[in-house]
Amino acid sequence: MSRKGPVDTGTAPGEEAGGYPMEAVGWHRLDPEGIRRERHFGRDLLCFADRPATILQILSSTVARFGSSEALVAGGQRISYAALWERAGRIAGWLSEAGIKRGDRVAVLAGNHPSVVIIIAACLRLGGICVPLSHRLARPEIQLMLADSTASVLFVQDQLVDRLPESALLPELTIAIGDAGGLKLACSELERWLGSSPVDPEVSEEDCAFILYTSGTTGRPKGAMLTHLNIVHSIVHYQRCFRLKEAERTLIAVPVAHVTGLVGQLLAMWGCGGACILMDEFNAHEAIRLMSGEKITHSVMVPAMYALMLMRPELGTADLSSLKLGLFGGAPMPEDTIIGLKEKLPELNLSNGYGATETASPATLLPPAAIARHRMSVGLPVHCAQIRIVDSEDQLCPTGEAGEILIKGPMVVPGYWNLPEEAASQFTDEGFWRSGDIGRMSTEGYVEVLDRRKDMINRGGYKVYSSEVENHLLLHPGINEAAVIGRPCAVLGERVHAYILPVESAVAEKDMLELLTAWCVGCLADYKVPESVTLVTEPLPRNANGKTMKSALRRHLLSEMSTRLDNA
Repeated sequence: MSRKGPVDTGTAPGEEAGGYPMEAVGWHRLDPEGIRRERHFGRDLLCFADRPATILQILSSTVARFGSSEALVAGGQRISYAALWERAGRIAGWLSEAGIKRGDRVAVLAGNHPSVVIIIAACLRLGGICVPLSHRLARPEIQLMLADSTASVLFVQDQLVDRLPESALLPELTIAIGDAGGLKLACSELERWLGSSPVDPEVSEEDCAFILYTSGTTGRPKGAMLTHLNIVHSIVHYQRCFRLKEAERTLIAVPVAHVTGLVGQLLAMWGCGGACILMDEFNAHEAIRLMSGEKITHSVMVPAMYALMLMRPELGTADLSSLKLGLFGGAPMPEDTIIGLKEKLPELNLSNGYGATETASPATLLPPAAIARHRMSVGLPVHCAQIRIVDSEDQLCPTGEAGEILIKGPMVVPGYWNLPEEAASQFTDEGFWRSGDIGRMSTEGYVEVLDRRKDMINRGGYKVYSSEVENHLLLHPGINEAAVIGRPCAVLGERVHAYILPVESAVAEKDMLELLTAWCVGCLADYKVPESVTLVTEPLPRNANGKTMKSALRRHLLSEMSTRLDNA
């Protein structure tokens, strides 16, 4: 492997004392070779000394080694690495001829469609910045992200064309590709395009490769800038932690437009020459069928997906002997689910992980052998991660004491697109990213997340920031106050629950829920729409600073649920 970039700036911290500092205890203890200090983004970082320079270099190397191997299986198509490279080259050539150049933003709005993977590869061959957009976004969300990224090109899946904003609202968008409204061509026909294969551009490892939008606590989506350096390190982390090889076959049931599906699966498979089998939407029966028929070896899903598979009787009869590694994240795996999977799939090794869009996927990973002893842990810091647990004054917490989780490493993004002030507030002077999560670290280096980002709801792996939903609800003239919290759910983990102080006191909860649904549909992604409601007649509880006391609302909701259960 080779790279271009800063040279070694010295030995890794702590080497002179025979080890790493406390915040860096982690996977490097198990696999310590080839880590050194470098300076990137104005930060001193632990990096892999021997690594590819860019994602494109990883893909081109894989194509050269495993060109005839399957890269992608989806929608009845089986596409080899050589075919993926050739199709991506033709599309990149067409875009280049159309005036799209290195650094331009190329957006794609689609589900887990095979064309998404081809477009991502084409964007890399062009040297552009890919902006994947979830197929579950509503029109206002799409408009905001396209406008913010100033995307020049938009690829859209045929079924989603009706969600596109008016062209007048997006003056920077010069090429839109779909099947209606005067657009040029459907994604399903991409392989028929002709274009001269471009000369692969000179790209720096600090160049941005993807913009992934993550809703901030203010409700305004922020475009996290994932660089080649970030993603290359995440790919190598997955390879070194789990010894991934060319025979891997992963089932991608989470969105490719999100960091887990994109980095943790698609790009991780590019790193080892493995195959990606796409599911457009998760279905437990179909997942089991694909795992058996496609000889899946590897998966990354949320615990709810594994729980739904356990409910299917065919799980006990299907041949899933090839499935060796089941990664999960977003929440701890319930003990009953772990036991059930062990009974039905004794060869399956489970591993938890923790990260965010800002960390380009994993910041910690749990060694599979440790899940029995550390079920509530999200694992050890990956090789190049430095993790600190700090108090409200940014002072290190004693081992085992709870505090905010700070993360530093070459996989952490340099900042947010067009929002330098957000980067200034989200990073410490030393370059640690403030996760907003509360956790603790054991003496062995295992990290446990005790609470998620403030007010964030985790609905089956989809993150819902309550402030975004509340801001939209408060626009309705019939609502005086609104607060959104997570309602516990045995299958999805949480569902969106709203507390509402209505203008008219005579409204019924059923009528209010219908009103909320109608108000949100088409403006918010479907998983963000409240699914249950509690009406209040008094103002919502607030602290001395005027902030809604959601801890009191959570206690009230649990009490309300318990009362209803007792009366059932």
